[in-house]
Amino acid sequence: MNRSALHIALPVRAPFRLDLTVDALRRLSANVVDVVTPDGRFLRALSDERGSGVLDIRQSGPDEITADITGVEAERFVPTVNRMLGTQVDLRAWERRTREFPWLHDIAKALRGLKPPRYPSLWEALAHSIVFQQISIHAAASIMRRTVELLSTPIRYHDLVLYPFPLPERLDKVSDADLRAAGLSANKVAHLRSAAEAVRDGAVDADHIERLATPQAAEYLTRVRGIGPWSAQVVLLRGFGRLDAFPLRDSGVARTFKMLSGDPNVDTEGVLLELGDLRGMLYFHLLLGRLRGLAPQLSPPATAPGL
Repeated sequence: MNRSALHIALPVRAPFRLDLTVDALRRLSANVVDVVTPDGRFLRALSDERGSGVLDIRQSGPDEITADITGVEAERFVPTVNRMLGTQVDLRAWERRTREFPWLHDIAKALRGLKPPRYPSLWEALAHSIVFQQISIHAAASIMRRTVELLSTPIRYHDLVLYPFPLPERLDKVSDADLRAAGLSANKVAHLRSAAEAVRDGAVDADHIERLATPQAAEYLTRVRGIGPWSAQVVLLRGFGRLDAFPLRDSGVARTFKMLSGDPNVDTEGVLLELGDLRGMLYFHLLLGRLRGLAPQLSPPATAPGL
């Protein structure tokens, strides 16, 4: 296949901030797949059955990003850029609904321009939901980094080394002992292998999920070993942009709710009910609100498996 280079300006629906959106995608700087350069560019290597490519993206205006894409048939990655960064998501209704909650409205104003990011593949969404289960975000990010470095084939881009998220078949190349050495528990090793097999064999299919309503899609995902109701909601939100999905039954989310609202008795169910089919945006605001200290006397919890 032919390698090519593409330089393209892509419109975004304002308000849009690349920095906030990428931070919500990558979570922490330990992420070696999603890279931010000192001058604010977003870099990501992508790999699939057709070959690899590199995205080099910067914000060139309030309603525009510029992408330099290199790789096999570079133009095919343009839709991936738009999906990953939520460039055309209209959040005016979200802004209106946050006004019912002054604490949330303040956070939403501070994070104005944040769009809901998406992982580019079902497999990547499943893998992240498994690795980040039931441990702190910092521990999970470190384990994910070591797992990616173990499985990925790095790509050199100028003076940087980028790690595309490894394809599911890469798991066949390493032993359980290797994965355990990266920090994964025995259960998570088994669950990752099960998810990889389900994706490869078509037992779960992204196109099929796209055709299902969110409740049915969540139920469908739980056929994968290791994907329970919480994980299914995370996959649908972070992998498919389903803003009506929210991982409620999560101790880390509950603690962050209390921190950022300043109310130990905050009515989480009431907030989610008022936010309705846009409640998934709350997930990203809780994540960045905590990481950026958007509450008085904020301190990271010991464990926060949901964010």
